[in-house]
Amino acid sequence: MKNKIVASPQTQDDANKIARATQKPGQTKEQTKLIAQGIEKGIALYKKEQKEKQRQADRARKKALKSKQSAQSDDNNIDSEPSLNTTSSSPAWQTRLPWILLIVSWIGFALYITLA
Repeated sequence: MKNKIVASPQTQDDANKIARATQKPGQTKEQTKLIAQGIEKGIALYKKEQKEKQRQADRARKKALKSKQSAQSDDNNIDSEPSLNTTSSSPAWQTRLPWILLIVSWIGFALYITLA
């Protein structure tokens, strides 16, 4: 099935005006009518393409807005819940620091007991 482009009456009037404005001497009414029909189809096709572009832009805008909102809600959920896995974002020395301090304190305690 071929998609038939239906033009509005305003588009038909605009096409007729353009065809008459560009009419050359000796051109028949039939030729002018054919030119007007071609212009009409061009205008209708242009409008159809613009509507499709607008729809695509609207879909992309809605998708971006939806992903932004879901990212914000994810961030809010992460902020409200305490993080259990803090070692993945911390540098290595920060994760080993408690163990190092524990060992040093036990060595110091052992030296204090043995030397006292």
